[in-house]
Amino acid sequence: MSTEKGSPVSKLEKLTAVKGMNDILPPDSARWEWLEGKVRTLMERYAYRNIRTPIVEPTPLFVRGLGEVTDIVEKEMYSFEDRLNGEQLTLRPEATAGVVRAVAEHSMLYDGGKRLYYMGPMFRHERPQRGRYRQFHQIGAEALGFPGAELDAELILLANALWKELGLHNVRLELNSLGQPDERKAHRAALIDYLERHVDALDEEARRRLHTNPLRILDTKNPAMQSIVEAAPRLIDFLGEASLSHFNVVKAILDANGVSWQVNPRLVRGMDYYNLTVFEFVTDQLGSQGTICGGGRYDYLIEQIGGKAAPAVGWALGVERVLELLKEQGSAIPPISPDVYAVIPDVTTLPVAIATLERLRAHGVSAQMHGAPASGEGMGSMKSQFKKADASGARHALIFGADELARGMVLCKSLRDGSGSQTEHRLDNVSKWASALQISR
Repeated sequence: MSTEKGSPVSKLEKLTAVKGMNDILPPDSARWEWLEGKVRTLMERYAYRNIRTPIVEPTPLFVRGLGEVTDIVEKEMYSFEDRLNGEQLTLRPEATAGVVRAVAEHSMLYDGGKRLYYMGPMFRHERPQRGRYRQFHQIGAEALGFPGAELDAELILLANALWKELGLHNVRLELNSLGQPDERKAHRAALIDYLERHVDALDEEARRRLHTNPLRILDTKNPAMQSIVEAAPRLIDFLGEASLSHFNVVKAILDANGVSWQVNPRLVRGMDYYNLTVFEFVTDQLGSQGTICGGGRYDYLIEQIGGKAAPAVGWALGVERVLELLKEQGSAIPPISPDVYAVIPDVTTLPVAIATLERLRAHGVSAQMHGAPASGEGMGSMKSQFKKADASGARHALIFGADELARGMVLCKSLRDGSGSQTEHRLDNVSKWASALQISR
């Protein structure tokens, strides 16, 4: 920008957010807070404790944990070299590997299993579309140090309870078992043999995966390959007695709790670390991005990243997708609005008004104070203040008029019940009437 006398001042280029990394603004952010509040309450009910891990992790954590031939590692990670020390770092594309790293690093399982949950942003370099963004947000639950099928079922019940809390419907649960490594190895050999005999019918992506990650071919969305996939060897037919027993216990617990499910023998997960139970909650109302929550057991991941071997199971949900589904289903999310809005006719009443609002807030009342307009003409007209009070969503307007203040009172006007009723309250006895102003939350 030039500063020489007489020369034009060029306009700076307007900076915008990175494509696919979105600002979350009021009032929409209230929907996020509402969802997060529901999650925190439910997690506490199930005795899951919050864990917060770094957004940036060592790149080898994901290469080793997710698998070198997964789409995430091959194409989607935001990886870079730290210019300070040459360390290879990555913006986390998912949170499970980081949670497991933290559990192993801090020896959290020394005194028994842990139930943990997290919330936060993840990052994947892919084409932004509805329900899929470069910065997206996940909420997840992980139970580490527990080998039994009852934990697989508990986590599914936890997710199912969340849908009820949120008022979501038409969400179906799909289950599968990936068995153990030796069972997958036998299935992999049979699958490769089968696919090689139909190689001409495979698309380019499937041919690329044929000898590196053939299980992922079963998850193809290519309509031309569906008949090939349907006739492919099923992993469940290769499971031994122990794996089948584990799977049957999960299904029995779900049945006992009235949770509907269906086995999808083609269900696989995108990361290499899964074994035994895998599951997804799916909707048909979000197009191709129909999975809103997915997870399963990952008994070998801790050892895979250098920790002491321990069993684990977990899930993650996509926050954007869940909120999109709530909107699609017309679910009403309570707006976040103040209990009261302070209408201040004159600048001279500000000290008393603000002192009263502070006392109300100390008693749990949510109070919004009117601010002077940019024009600098006092506090603005009463008409404009009442208009803003109504727009705020507040149930009451507190009017700090000179006549009322002279008598040690404040006028309270109802804004939501249609009556417009008015009552006076004593300024020196806020505790007596504060609770009557609060919205039930």
